[in-house]
Amino acid sequence: MSLPVVKRDEKGIPTLYVHDKPFFMKSGEIHNSSASDPVFLEEKLWPALRGLNMNSVIVPLYWELIEPEEGSYDFSLLEQIISSARREGLKLCFLWFGLWKNAESMYVPAWVKKDTRTYFRAEKVSGEKMTTISPLCAAAVEKDRLAFTAVMRRIREIDSEENTVVVMQVENEIGLLGTDRDYSKAANEAFFAPIPEKLATVLGKSGTWSEAFGEDAGEAFMAWHFASAVETIAASGKTEYDLPCYANAWLRQSPWFPGSYPSGGPVERVQPIWRAAAPSLFAFGPDIYVPYCADVMDSYATDENPLFIPEIRKDAVASSYALYAFGAKNALCFSPFGIEDLALDPGQLDKPPMDLMIALNIDPSAFDITGSRDCLSATYDLLEQLEPVYLQNRGTEHLKVCVRHGETDYSGFLRFGGYDLVVKYGPRMSGKPLGCCCAVELSEDRFLLVGLNCTPEFRLKSGDARRFDILRLEEGRVEKGEWLPGRVMNGDEKMSLRFGDMPSALMVELYKF
Repeated sequence: MSLPVVKRDEKGIPTLYVHDKPFFMKSGEIHNSSASDPVFLEEKLWPALRGLNMNSVIVPLYWELIEPEEGSYDFSLLEQIISSARREGLKLCFLWFGLWKNAESMYVPAWVKKDTRTYFRAEKVSGEKMTTISPLCAAAVEKDRLAFTAVMRRIREIDSEENTVVVMQVENEIGLLGTDRDYSKAANEAFFAPIPEKLATVLGKSGTWSEAFGEDAGEAFMAWHFASAVETIAASGKTEYDLPCYANAWLRQSPWFPGSYPSGGPVERVQPIWRAAAPSLFAFGPDIYVPYCADVMDSYATDENPLFIPEIRKDAVASSYALYAFGAKNALCFSPFGIEDLALDPGQLDKPPMDLMIALNIDPSAFDITGSRDCLSATYDLLEQLEPVYLQNRGTEHLKVCVRHGETDYSGFLRFGGYDLVVKYGPRMSGKPLGCCCAVELSEDRFLLVGLNCTPEFRLKSGDARRFDILRLEEGRVEKGEWLPGRVMNGDEKMSLRFGDMPSALMVELYKF
């Protein structure tokens, strides 16, 4: 039995391996409730995903449906999802909607929700009880642990050979909204005690939480306790079936104070705490609905944190960000949220209310699906065909990708051995992808270019007094890593290299004189 695993490849790049081969998740996350009904799955969901050139899909599992009665598990829905995903030729990442989902305890079983004495809630400083079960409630964490472990056992029993399920997300967008920390009795006792010895050693801090972290003490405290709870749950599940596990983050964003975003979730500033408390997790994945997606990718893709994007906006810019995520940031996964919506006519899309999007700092254009389906499908197909070239060149100076980062970002600049490449971005427009270019230096004078909504221009290196020109310009396509040329465009076309609203490829050969 060969388990899916995240490990470093021969170049030292963290990579997801499935059946001992690199597997890059060109994925999509379905809506929260889409996996709760077997009929909806068969009649609505799977047909909507066909034709998108996805190789995987991110699907919720609901604790309340798996354990409707305490200690009695129903795995029928889980089993159907796995079998039907196999039929569709898709790998799965399961989202464990256990104790916490979007900073609340939405998907816990009814018997947990009703027993507020045993499974106590977090409290605000005023004493108001929240809809979120406290991570300091050991009884609740233990029940979640048992359920998640049973889930992992069942996945092993039915899927250890096929490896349909390749990754697990433990909980969803953890944290507390509306308060910096839990002020329940149990939380207060822990907050005024010294910080845990393990954390003190890792971070070189000491004293109480306030003494060690100052004004950030509340968020640091919640990060430790949420992460510790997730570790208890994930580590137990991995003893049954050692799949890669990660946690996702609701981004820290305006207005920036803990509680305006879920305090204690694995955002950048507290990831060292999460890493110390939850070593069973391989990554902390950002959920990205802001206009500055590329900036978020830049900050979350570190040597310690492989880039795994379980949720991102699904408008036409997603295609550009997919090229950037895989090409520039060695992403393990790219997954627009509500992926089944791309099968709809844009006018039919049921968007979140504007006041909700404003309250959650969500860019409304993230839900405009005009032009998105065809572009994303073509981009995923192109990425699949490019994979041999990508694997050969990633982690080297021969592969570089740029994307428009913001409204005042007008061009990218990529340096290669014998030439530099200026990439002029087209204007940002609704229903259109962002300017993006992936360039592969096949030899000093030969380049494979892939792009969207941009104009690339080669230039000589500074100090080179020679001139240069295009020797041969070909349009064409890549198929399983091989270049299949189309028209040779050595006439007026070579005066300006351009990429439009759908991803395409060019082969450019230059010469100096």
